[in-house]
Amino acid sequence: MTLGGIINFDKPTGITSAKALYKVRSITQQRKSGHAGTLDPGATGVLVLCLGRATKLVERIMDQPKVYRSTARLDVTSESFDADRELIPVTVTEPPTENAVRAALTGFEGTIQQLPPNISAIKIGGVPSYKLERKGRTIELKPRPVQIYWLHLRHYDYPKLEFEMCCGRGTYVRAIIRDLGEKLGTGGCLTSLARTRIGPFAQEQAWNLDALAEAATPDDYLIELEECQRLLDPNALTIPPRPTGNG
Repeated sequence: MTLGGIINFDKPTGITSAKALYKVRSITQQRKSGHAGTLDPGATGVLVLCLGRATKLVERIMDQPKVYRSTARLDVTSESFDADRELIPVTVTEPPTENAVRAALTGFEGTIQQLPPNISAIKIGGVPSYKLERKGRTIELKPRPVQIYWLHLRHYDYPKLEFEMCCGRGTYVRAIIRDLGEKLGTGGCLTSLARTRIGPFAQEQAWNLDALAEAATPDDYLIELEECQRLLDPNALTIPPRPTGNG
């Protein structure tokens, strides 16, 4: 049976987006499929999987605004700016105040020029930069424009902070943490990342592997192509509202 539509999938930590897709393929038996927007192995949350004829929607989905919830530390850094690499202590003589952190985060809002991390999936000469880094090759990436719709500080207790952000395509949360540390004169290292929304697809409605395997029929989890096209109307792009308060 050929399936066509979208699965709003909740990717677990510890596997690549490609591996997650392979696991779902073993359940759906639909080989013509792909994912819209990669998540690092350590990240969790919404990974939109397109099956059959819905693969033509991948680019439209990737253009949707994305919401991330993240935690970070300001007293350390790492080669990748996340906790997957060895943490490097950073001496901070005077921890920034909460108001300083909020102001620095607000300064990233809008269209900004962002330098991607060297350890990333961006290709140089057709090869992902993280593979070149493993070989000891010199990597020279260039800043590129990205859209930050809003940044919201949820909690701060130095050296730890929790924040939420809504951004456009191609934004690296690890780069935001790196640049935040530079602004504040501190370290900057991402410690957890969850994508809670891509456009109309929210984590609260996402399916995990166990639920997919236990579904009675594909109709339970598959969003049909026609409904997907309605939800992804390019003339009705909706930016999720900025949260209020803390927590």
